[in-house]
Amino acid sequence: MLLPWEYGVRNLARRPVRTALTMMALATVVMLVFVVVGFIRGLEQSLTVSGDENVVLIYSVNSEENIENSSIAARTPALLTSSLDGTLKRFGVTHASPEVYTGTRVKVAEKEAGLGLVRGVTHAAPLVRRSVRIFEGKWPSEGEVMVGRLAAAKLGSSDELVAVGNSVEFEGRTWRISGRFTADNAAYESEIWCRLEDFQTATKRQDISLVALFLSPSGSGAEVELFCKERTDLELRAMKEQDYYQKLQQHYRPVRLLAWLVVFLVSGAGIFAGLNMMYGAVAGRVREIATLQAIGYRRSAILLSLIQEGVLLSAAGSLLSGFIALTLLNGMAVRFTMGAFTLRIDSVAILIGCGVGLLLGVVGALPPAIKALRAEVAASLKAI
Repeated sequence: MLLPWEYGVRNLARRPVRTALTMMALATVVMLVFVVVGFIRGLEQSLTVSGDENVVLIYSVNSEENIENSSIAARTPALLTSSLDGTLKRFGVTHASPEVYTGTRVKVAEKEAGLGLVRGVTHAAPLVRRSVRIFEGKWPSEGEVMVGRLAAAKLGSSDELVAVGNSVEFEGRTWRISGRFTADNAAYESEIWCRLEDFQTATKRQDISLVALFLSPSGSGAEVELFCKERTDLELRAMKEQDYYQKLQQHYRPVRLLAWLVVFLVSGAGIFAGLNMMYGAVAGRVREIATLQAIGYRRSAILLSLIQEGVLLSAAGSLLSGFIALTLLNGMAVRFTMGAFTLRIDSVAILIGCGVGLLLGVVGALPPAIKALRAEVAASLKAI
């Protein structure tokens, strides 16, 4: 015969302080799991949505995967579009974006300069970077820049300091912020965009970093790659943008593995904390457990009731953590080497977080409950 369901619920209500402290401890552990899993999911999403299968990046073969160090001739875009037929052309405009992309020290207001990512572009950039949308202000004119939605997070600043009309300093010049843009959580959101000619003048460069080509339906990335391999004098390398960001995912794989290790360690620490709390809770109920056995309840029924209490506590803690994570953590900007991205508390994060919480309730309640049930009934009835 099982104990009534209400029995475990009433037991939790009889010790409100202990119940509240235990629930908050479990909620804290689950919250840490939400933060780490949200970090992993946000990083993966940012790299996944950044790559466009129709875009090919052409950059220096000597820079390997590090486009910031790439340097190619400024005539490369014209050479590519005249030699290849696969680039999309609409209304007489070729969808080819020459760009200078580099990391530099950016000063915002009176704060210390932080490392920012600056991209010099032309009006062809939005034709290739289709996810980019200006949600405030306008396209930059001479001496102006446009900042991404997460640029402030990358610089360690606040959105108020990079508002339209304010100024930033980099490469020895002061630039007025003309607009702000979003890119559907792509990596561009942590960048600062300015006119290509202005950025080349400021950096004293006549070359460019890369060319981004948007292929037509009849175009082929293999054709671009073959052209770059045949023209060895140009020292160019071509790679689909989607493949480029997939390689970045492989590059950050150790970071993701380390984050999953943190989830495992946090969960393990939570289980030991749960064991400690449950041992304390069960130790004060030795006589109660012995009395239940004396009046005829089987040990399995009592064990199930104790597990029920642990699961109820962990479920309440998981729900509390899930609510806080969805309302406060979801979408929070995180600064990273590649730029910045947002924590993503999605269905996978909720499933893992709540699963860890329920596991804490079950595993944390089992050992102390089994230990208490193994004690002799007569001796336990005399316990203080």
